[in-house]
Amino acid sequence: MDNVKIAAVCMHAIPEDVGGNLARIEGMTQEASANGAQIVCFPELSITGYLQNFPDRIYGRDEMEAIIQKLVRSAKDMGIILMAGLVEVVDTDKPYISQIIAGPDGLIGVYRKTHLGPTESTVYCAGETIEVFKTGKTTFSVELCYEGHFPEITTRIALMGADMVFIPHASPRGTPEEKLQSWMRHLPARAFDNGLYVIACNQVGSCEGGLAFPGVAVVFGPDGRVFAQYVGMKEHILYAELKDDFLQDVRGHRMKYFLPERRPSLYEKTFREGGH
Repeated sequence: MDNVKIAAVCMHAIPEDVGGNLARIEGMTQEASANGAQIVCFPELSITGYLQNFPDRIYGRDEMEAIIQKLVRSAKDMGIILMAGLVEVVDTDKPYISQIIAGPDGLIGVYRKTHLGPTESTVYCAGETIEVFKTGKTTFSVELCYEGHFPEITTRIALMGADMVFIPHASPRGTPEEKLQSWMRHLPARAFDNGLYVIACNQVGSCEGGLAFPGVAVVFGPDGRVFAQYVGMKEHILYAELKDDFLQDVRGHRMKYFLPERRPSLYEKTFREGGH
């Protein structure tokens, strides 16, 4: 991979205030770009806010496409890869929770959340594709919030060549310290078991309807250890320099890189015999 400076943002995303949220995204993207970041990641549903009721009513298809094009222009103008989350309204009964990925050359992709939390599955549709994206020599992927609890997703994208995975959250409840401790139960394993960088960030602040988001942003190295972190209740941009030599040191060590020793035929046989 290329050496990459990333920015992981804790942002206050006000539900339904699309214009205000976009203005904050643009301003923080400018700040990240001015500080040398090459990739900036905003939280899940950062454009629309976290909508629990009738998310498909927030805007129509044309307005949504105009929002996406605005993000694309910002990424082009600033020469940065920009990731931000929104409600994706499509021709289905329910919308998707999606992350827009735009870069200097235009739209890179739209990632749809494949594993929905129990409260989300009644109002959102689940995506069907696990993807990786490329910039230069770097391959990266996205998982959204609840998806970080499923080890198979991260292993799949690691096998697809990912060097890093961004995990934007809209995860409410608890203090920032409590949220960090919750993440520390599973996110280090995603990095350590698969030998890649993991970058996670959460929304921050209280919203109408009673939801409050504790601010946490954390970067894990491919050794599973914390590389950089922010814990607090204010908007914040966390920066980290992700180095290729560190990644290759881990992947070149026979006792620190586990993917080459997998036995997928054994796992498939076990699943078949177990009926799962």
